[in-house]
Amino acid sequence: MIFISSLKHIFQLKIIRPLAAILLTLIILQPLVIISAGERGVVLRFGQVQPQIFNEGLHPIIPIAEAVKKLTVRVQKREISAEASSKDLQEIETDVVLNWHLIPDEVNLAFQELGDELAVVDRAIDPAVEEVLKAVMAKYTAEEIITRREEVKGAVDQLLSNRLRGYHIFVDDISLVHVNFSDRFSEAVEAKQIAEQEAKRAEFLTLKAAREAEARVNWARGEAEAQRLLKEHLTPELIQRQAIERWNGQLPTIIGSEGLKLFNLESPPKTANSATNR
Repeated sequence: MIFISSLKHIFQLKIIRPLAAILLTLIILQPLVIISAGERGVVLRFGQVQPQIFNEGLHPIIPIAEAVKKLTVRVQKREISAEASSKDLQEIETDVVLNWHLIPDEVNLAFQELGDELAVVDRAIDPAVEEVLKAVMAKYTAEEIITRREEVKGAVDQLLSNRLRGYHIFVDDISLVHVNFSDRFSEAVEAKQIAEQEAKRAEFLTLKAAREAEARVNWARGEAEAQRLLKEHLTPELIQRQAIERWNGQLPTIIGSEGLKLFNLESPPKTANSATNR
């Protein structure tokens, strides 16, 4: 009996000790997960998304039962080319650059509804950008899209932000890098611009000619008014006074028909005697 009891004790020790060692190892080496900067961890328990979200740092998880899916919440860049039609049915091809990121406190919902980052782009971002561009471009004519580009960009930004917010995505910025029209429309726009420039030049020349003509008319009116005033105030006494003021002190010489000097009104030359008498 003592021998049998000893065997049972030894057998129990052989079973209990390994189990205890395994349990102790699991306790000491409990699985940990590291969430790096710019990431969030979506906790999955038996494949089910949990409300809890792991922030940056070290986090323990339950072995076998739990897993963690890491998603970046950093700003990401997406380049998209989309086609749309304007209000006047002009075909437009737009190159869009979108900066976006997942809302950190909602990454679990984004993963549950869409999946990882690639799925977010394919299932939410690309379709939303194409749909929003078509909706906004249809409200403007092709010419308005060119002349009111900032307004068009603002409308796209607002509508796209509201649309993607429902997918737990935040739009940081959107740029309409290139807005391309058909060759025919581009040629028509260029021809119109040339015609407008020529019309403005013709208008300028016409206005310039009109102002020059008006200036000449005003000058002529001024001259006529000056002549009228001069005629009114030009009396014989005034003429005589002006002649006296302008006389240089020399008397005129009268010449006959034969070229002979008939009468000389010049002052006689001064002689030495006259000078002496003085």
